[in-house]
Amino acid sequence: MSDLPPSGATEPAASGPPADPAAPPPPAAEPAPGPPGTTGGATPGSGASGADPWAGHTGPVPVVPDQPGYDSPQPGAPNPAGQPASGALPGWSAPGDVPPGHTPHGWNAPGTPPQGWNAPPGTPPHGWNAPPGTPPPGWGGPAYPGHPMPGAAYPVPGAAYPVPGAAYPVPGAAYPVPAGPGTYAGWYPGIDPQDPLVNPPHAGIGPWFARCTAALRRGWRQLLPIVLLTQVVPAAVIGVLTLVFSPEGELATAPDGAPVLPAGFWGQMFAFYGVLLSAGLIFGLLQAAGWAAGTWVVARQAAGEPTGLGAAFRYGLRRALGLWGWTLLVSLLVMIGSCFCLLPGLYAAFALALFGPVYLFERREPIGRAWRMFHSRFGMVLGRVALVMAVLFAATVLDAVVGGISGALFGVEPMTSVGTAVGAVALAVFGALLAAPAYLAQQVGLVVTYAEQRAQEGPVNAARLAAELG
Repeated sequence: MSDLPPSGATEPAASGPPADPAAPPPPAAEPAPGPPGTTGGATPGSGASGADPWAGHTGPVPVVPDQPGYDSPQPGAPNPAGQPASGALPGWSAPGDVPPGHTPHGWNAPGTPPQGWNAPPGTPPHGWNAPPGTPPPGWGGPAYPGHPMPGAAYPVPGAAYPVPGAAYPVPGAAYPVPAGPGTYAGWYPGIDPQDPLVNPPHAGIGPWFARCTAALRRGWRQLLPIVLLTQVVPAAVIGVLTLVFSPEGELATAPDGAPVLPAGFWGQMFAFYGVLLSAGLIFGLLQAAGWAAGTWVVARQAAGEPTGLGAAFRYGLRRALGLWGWTLLVSLLVMIGSCFCLLPGLYAAFALALFGPVYLFERREPIGRAWRMFHSRFGMVLGRVALVMAVLFAATVLDAVVGGISGALFGVEPMTSVGTAVGAVALAVFGALLAAPAYLAQQVGLVVTYAEQRAQEGPVNAARLAAELG
């Protein structure tokens, strides 16, 4: 229907003040009723009863949601300046104006943070696929407080997911863990950063040292008797045997100036080394039992399992023979390396330092596994083993100082008299006691280093390591 006036005479313009340009235009006149069947027929609401119900209304225009095409205001309602023709609010798009598969402008999908909102530390990165059983991206989930509010900490591994009935991925699930407070970049899922024995990958030397000291605090009551009986006593006995069987006499000088050995020197020398070798073999079996018992105590206490001296010694005796055999083989390799030069022997001692824990926990190729662990993470293992070796070296220096004091006080042949013999034996025992802290540090340091290397290869914890000991 045309909005032009009918042909013919037109009404003269009404006189009066000019119209206000800011005022809204008057509503269009209702079309005149026509005969039935024509397009200009009257509407049911025409006439006085069909007057615009929103005429003169100055507040917001309500939208009736149950009418089709509700994206436009009610008929006859004033259209605010700047409002889109479809009737949508500023910054919003009408449903018909958005292509399929696109998000309307200014509208946030359910479950997604508002624009400009920074996700809290610890949230999974964009595009990360959650493990089975977790809600898909974009799922709205329950309203606050079930969902974490902006700025709140994201649920940590092991905590219950806010979705009723769904569990958040527990440690051991295969998903990447981002770096954040309490986590370490690159560490394997399933590794607890607070594990009392296993140092997470890339955690550094500080947490490794803290776990060593914590293991000593937990188990010194069991570890100290084990070390005293299986390490200090053999060292003291070997020290006393050294005093008793050391060759006596001094080199003499022949008339031609050549050195002359004292009478019976070679017999005494063979007896001396024979006794020390036999004592080393016998006490080596006892020492192997002590290392196995100490490892058992450290692992089980870290896992929160009960430990006792009787059970520890029973375990140590059960594993002593195998560990003793591998110890002899490693000692032979180190000795062969030292025969060529000191550096190859020292290198072999560092590279094979973890053979004991490998044998006790894994029971397979301890020399090969220790060698591969050392060379796979050369700097890390070298640093840890060097700290342990430094403590042992300090104990050796102290023992040498005590031996020097004994020689200065009681001479090179202290066993010739009772007084000097008692004093020399007492100093030998004292020197062995001074090495007890070094034995404790070696026991704990090698076990914690081995646990850290296992964590570099896959998920592991103290409970699993304790179970592997058998």
